[in-house]
Amino acid sequence: MSPSAEASEPAASRTGVVILTLSLAGMLAALQQTLVVPMLPEVPGIFGVSTDSGTWMVTVTLLTGAVATPIVSRMADMYGKRRMIIWTMVTMILGSLLLALSTSFALAVTGRALQGVASALIPVGISIMRDELPSERVGFGVALMSATLGIGSAMGLPLSGVLYKHFGWHSLFWVSAAVGAAVLVCVVLLVGESKVKTPGRFDLLGALILSAALTSFLLAVSKGSTWGWISLPVLLLFVASVVLMMIWFPYELRVSDAMVDLRTTARRPVLLTNVASVLIALAMYVNMLLTVTLLELPRGTGHGLGLEVSAAGLAMVPTGLIMVVLSPFSGMILNKWGGRLTMAAGAAIMSVSYLLRIPFSHDVTQVIIGSSLVGLGTALCFAAMPMLIMASVPITETAAANGINSLMRAIGGATSSAVFAAVLASMTVSFGGENVPTRGAFDLMFVLCSVATAVAVGVTWLIPVRVREGQRISDKVVPPGRTSAETVVRGILRIGGEAPRQTAAIVTVTQVDGTPVDWARCDQEGGYSVALPGPGRYVIVGNARGWAPHAQCADLGDGTALEHVSLTQELTIAGTVTNGGVPVSEAMVALHHGAGDFVGSVKTDWQGRYRFPLPPAGPYVVTAADPNTSLAVSRKVTATAERMVTDLDLTTGRVNRPARVVK
Repeated sequence: MSPSAEASEPAASRTGVVILTLSLAGMLAALQQTLVVPMLPEVPGIFGVSTDSGTWMVTVTLLTGAVATPIVSRMADMYGKRRMIIWTMVTMILGSLLLALSTSFALAVTGRALQGVASALIPVGISIMRDELPSERVGFGVALMSATLGIGSAMGLPLSGVLYKHFGWHSLFWVSAAVGAAVLVCVVLLVGESKVKTPGRFDLLGALILSAALTSFLLAVSKGSTWGWISLPVLLLFVASVVLMMIWFPYELRVSDAMVDLRTTARRPVLLTNVASVLIALAMYVNMLLTVTLLELPRGTGHGLGLEVSAAGLAMVPTGLIMVVLSPFSGMILNKWGGRLTMAAGAAIMSVSYLLRIPFSHDVTQVIIGSSLVGLGTALCFAAMPMLIMASVPITETAAANGINSLMRAIGGATSSAVFAAVLASMTVSFGGENVPTRGAFDLMFVLCSVATAVAVGVTWLIPVRVREGQRISDKVVPPGRTSAETVVRGILRIGGEAPRQTAAIVTVTQVDGTPVDWARCDQEGGYSVALPGPGRYVIVGNARGWAPHAQCADLGDGTALEHVSLTQELTIAGTVTNGGVPVSEAMVALHHGAGDFVGSVKTDWQGRYRFPLPPAGPYVVTAADPNTSLAVSRKVTATAERMVTDLDLTTGRVNRPARVVK
């Protein structure tokens, strides 16, 4: 058996090795974001370019990372998570080698673009941990993998500062390539491929439109302070991003195998988690920017601490270490408190810590403690984010959903840089012939970050709790009873014998003892995929708007099997119009909402029958009129989620049979 095959179901004794391998890969990917920060002031001299052009060494990495994350994450769900991790690492290594050997600025920017693709590795790694680890280790593994974004970014500053100072700028990329190659070998040998895949047609057009929209928005945000926020290029980029998103949203709602399942993303738990993630990521990145800037400002300013670049970078190490140390406890906290309370507590710690930094930022020790406290809250938040996401999406979509969450964090990071630059540039004082930020600028940023994280607490508290009493969140993320990696069963749902098309259709699967297993949203052709914890008997429930649900028991387990679900009974308001007991054909029947709004009208058939698709729940008025006799009658009905029958007699104005509900 090959090592990779043997690793497909890691034994408990090897679980720690798998977690360590993926976490090292995540830290290395996150490190690429801050790798060139210490050498950024020297880039114009190294390559003979302007200062504005030199910033592309950072900007291009942000852009490619943001674009690659949702695309690679979606491809991971379709083609294999381990495969995409290997692909992103190979791309990052090639970028590092290109930079290490480059003397051309164009090649250097290309290398940085390739390095940025590695950002997609983190959400894919989180998803493969969920698929491959024992349920009792999922919380710890996901907490550590999620925190690697902050750990790698914090560690990147001191590491790159030391390498650049002692060995030159080429050493940054030789080391990155060498470490990347070593971690890649570990991934190939130790990490197994997840069996949870949902093959389909890749939404190339959706990916291109989304990439263009993200590039326009993030480029405008990144360059706004340099080019001018009201300059024509920035305004055009913002307009382009809005127009492209207005095209992308309706397209994604119509296409099968969409790039992003917008209906799932719009579910309250997922949407609110992503909103909170933007605010928390903004505060996390500002923490690093504020801390390093405050430490490096000359002491003569009255509030700077006068450290060298390398020393300021080393001062960020405790912030990264506290995220590492806290990760083993984050999983326990998650299972004890739940995802919502854990993230709310982390955001609250960040908010209070930022307020405390206002009076306690006068020496290096105070600054390090303040930064570390913010890092502590960040670690709790980052541990909870992916668990909340994965508990609310189908198992077959965990990588894509985590990818969108990582994209939200990237947007928060890009926004933080823009806000940081705007505030510090607007509040300056002259020192040594240069303009430097005032103490008030730092205090204002502390307050803004405290407010942002306080808002994140409120947003997090609105996330609905759906974990049963006494149930651990890891048990909701990983179905109880899983004896090995899940097997995926695919099927087709038909509504009245046809594909759902634009009708929202859902398939849910539970075990016969009532334990929830998975759910899926059908595509426009009715296809669905669900992941099962093992072979056995399951209850499959199909449901679609306007149709009666259908349940069936089935023995499932073979990943190639197809399980079909058919919905045959349309939910309607229906009945018969009579005149003295005689059916009236061609009578007009109108349906109005109780508030008077017109819903629709139909004509009765030769047997006097009429039918309306069941409208949203609420009070309605059904009116029947015979144009030949000028007789008319109206009745009030209350629509629920059940099929309704209302018969009307034009002669007596009485209902022949009381309005009844047909189940």
